[in-house]
Amino acid sequence: MSHPLTDAIAARNSANFFDPARTLEDETIHTLISWATRAPTAFNLQNWRFIAVRSDAGKRRLRELAWNQPKVTDAAVTFIVVGVLPQAAWTADRLQPSVAAGFMPAGMIPSWEAAASQLYTGAPQTQRDEAVRSATFGASTLMLAGQAQGLSASPMTGFDPAGVTSAFGLQPDEVPVMLVAMGYATPDNWPQKPRRPVADVLELA
Repeated sequence: MSHPLTDAIAARNSANFFDPARTLEDETIHTLISWATRAPTAFNLQNWRFIAVRSDAGKRRLRELAWNQPKVTDAAVTFIVVGVLPQAAWTADRLQPSVAAGFMPAGMIPSWEAAASQLYTGAPQTQRDEAVRSATFGASTLMLAGQAQGLSASPMTGFDPAGVTSAFGLQPDEVPVMLVAMGYATPDNWPQKPRRPVADVLELA
């Protein structure tokens, strides 16, 4: 099986070393996030936010909160991928463009909103789980979008969530799920590390 997408998945690696002299234009960052937001979310609530830390001061501040890992400042941009606790009240607004596009009946929205309300209202753990899932889908799509632009990326969970929340002004309903350092990799990065055999991780039921 050969396809540009599967080829990209096969070639993807987690870069640790970036060329600090190479930057990204804001327009490129906007384009990357436009692709990241194509990732799926429950009820199409799109409960995520992306903070693109690309200034020298911002990257230094973030590096202090990320175990002083050099890739935070060496990468052209380090994204803080934020999951937002979902609210059923957003449903109509988030689905209206689908109605306007002509493929979703307007009468379907109340049932989706009721289902979201049943799932999330009074269920903080479910809300948090959904925030983490949505942000993770977004981060994964962001990394593949970057690879399509000739960029490398490194997903990072080694950081102080409370510190990032405070330093970058996250709201009480926002969860800093991961960092994604992205930029131009140097030649000394490892290739993708071998994976476990499929037989060890797949069960056919």
